[in-house]
Amino acid sequence: MRLSKLFTKTNKNLLKDESSISGQLLTRAGYIDKLSAGIYTFLPLGWRVVRKIENIIRQEMEAIDGQEIFMPVLHPKKNWETTKRWEIEEMFKLKNRFNQEYGLGWTHEEIITPLVKKFVSSYKDLPVYVFQIQTKMRDEARAKSGVLRTKEFIMKDLYSFHSSNEDLDNYYERVKNAYFQIFNRCGIGEKTFLTLASGGTFSKYSHEFQTLTKNGEDIIYICQKCGLAINKEIKNEHLSCPECGNKKFKEEKSIEVGNIFKLGTKYSQPFNFKFTDKDGSKKLVIMGCYGIGIPRLMGAIIENNFDEKGIIWPELVAPYQIYLISLETKKDNQIRKISEEIYQNLKKKGIEILYDDREEKTAGEKFTDADLIGIPWRMVISEKTIKRKSVEIKRRNEKDIFLIPIQDIEKFFIEKLKKINKFFKTTY
Repeated sequence: MRLSKLFTKTNKNLLKDESSISGQLLTRAGYIDKLSAGIYTFLPLGWRVVRKIENIIRQEMEAIDGQEIFMPVLHPKKNWETTKRWEIEEMFKLKNRFNQEYGLGWTHEEIITPLVKKFVSSYKDLPVYVFQIQTKMRDEARAKSGVLRTKEFIMKDLYSFHSSNEDLDNYYERVKNAYFQIFNRCGIGEKTFLTLASGGTFSKYSHEFQTLTKNGEDIIYICQKCGLAINKEIKNEHLSCPECGNKKFKEEKSIEVGNIFKLGTKYSQPFNFKFTDKDGSKKLVIMGCYGIGIPRLMGAIIENNFDEKGIIWPELVAPYQIYLISLETKKDNQIRKISEEIYQNLKKKGIEILYDDREEKTAGEKFTDADLIGIPWRMVISEKTIKRKSVEIKRRNEKDIFLIPIQDIEKFFIEKLKKINKFFKTTY
């Protein structure tokens, strides 16, 4: 992508109406645009990041046998009346011209349960694992902090259907492992903790995945022995860790980036979703649900990967891998020519590159934008580097600058990307 063709622009000024670090940087760097409180447009760079995160999640869900579907966001009232949740305040409601009532989906238990019921009648049809990545609407009373708390958001929700609690328990553990793999690949694995929370339906707890950040709106207590965390809302119940018995905890601020629940028969019962077991008896299907808010995850990544100059994207979610800066002079067109050749050659090799070819910008402006946008690698081609038949290379999160011979550029980046992808390869 040529930066001269990108219709968006960066903003050097701090935003008065944005308190969160991630909201500030995503907006100023040209990743998102605020339409209204809690409602954002994802601009070209931002949408590339969203798609990167979605693809990581999709790969990990398929690795645990998830089958992807796409459900409607417009829900008939009757589905929600079945579970007695039509009156819930978070749901946006509307009527059509025939006075029929609908809700805009903020979750999908009321849709997925009768859907899967159509195809499952026997224990032989179970288990079933179905997920989607889709826009949801929630009448959030406290929309704030950029993409961390919004009214409209993209969410991955996975639903599992089982013939026994034992089978649900086993799959629940597989999902936990997949979630940590997702957060590792997104660059926040070391800062993300499995956290006990309230909200368990047929179990004592639900589980959240909380990522540490100084600007987090949640407070968790992390066991200093086993690493299990407890949400503040249930901490008074636990003077010691329920996992290992340790009594020493560390208090931290955090952002919830995912959650998982054992639903039991909470939704299969109102929809009379039963299967015929091996002994011929009719039993209610047992369910679990597992969610990740993608814009929220995007915000949490930035809250843990930035400096005073801007964003520092982890490699696997960055919109591009390389930020190429051409510092041509009016008296020397050779710099532009070599920059073009490198740009085209790297593109042909499938390496994602953002080429700052803007003639009207100074070197300082280009460097400032490179740091703000936060691409992992910066490559500079100038009169000085051309004399040495090299390019200047620098990682966004490091100070060292070094020269790579022009003929070795492709090999250098191909090897770097191979190592990254190999390290994060899904193994289960």
